[in-house]
Amino acid sequence: MPASDIMTIAQTGETILTRQTQAVVTFDQALVQLANSMIATMNAAHGVGIAAPQVFSNLAIFIMHSKPNSRYPGAPLTQATVVINPQIIAVSEEMETENEGCLSIAGQRLEVTRHKSITVRYQSLQGDSIEQQLDGFIARIFQHEFDHLQGITLLERVKMPELQYVNQADFPIPNQSYNNLHSPSLDGQGVSQ
Repeated sequence: MPASDIMTIAQTGETILTRQTQAVVTFDQALVQLANSMIATMNAAHGVGIAAPQVFSNLAIFIMHSKPNSRYPGAPLTQATVVINPQIIAVSEEMETENEGCLSIAGQRLEVTRHKSITVRYQSLQGDSIEQQLDGFIARIFQHEFDHLQGITLLERVKMPELQYVNQADFPIPNQSYNNLHSPSLDGQGVSQ
């Protein structure tokens, strides 16, 4: 991709990182271009994920692309996945604590405890609904990027006494209704990443 597709990455202190995003309702070429630019930006920064607020967009979209790189040499190799209007609908009781970094928190890595396995639902760039179970490192990427859409960075996450997710009704898949299985709320906290 041309260098013009590389976007500026918001850093700690930027207001956009503290706000909850808005559901995507229009699936058009502008959304495809945003996703492509996010992928280019993530790859240039050697990330394995990036969320829209990190590139100054308030849309509920993030990219997951696990691959070995200088920041995560042991990461499994997967294809880039565009995740739109995500929901975490079930979580494992089993938790894992691992070291995480963030493209918006340059030079810092923090120990973060997350669910080892999650069941998620989201939309593709074409608006199709996808449901799948994610485990290990891939589940960790999803949870990290999902936090960004709630306005929660690693700096806030490590201070939270329990791993909690907002009510999944915040990003309902348009024209669909689902039961929320395991989606504890943030007790009204609007803290963002």
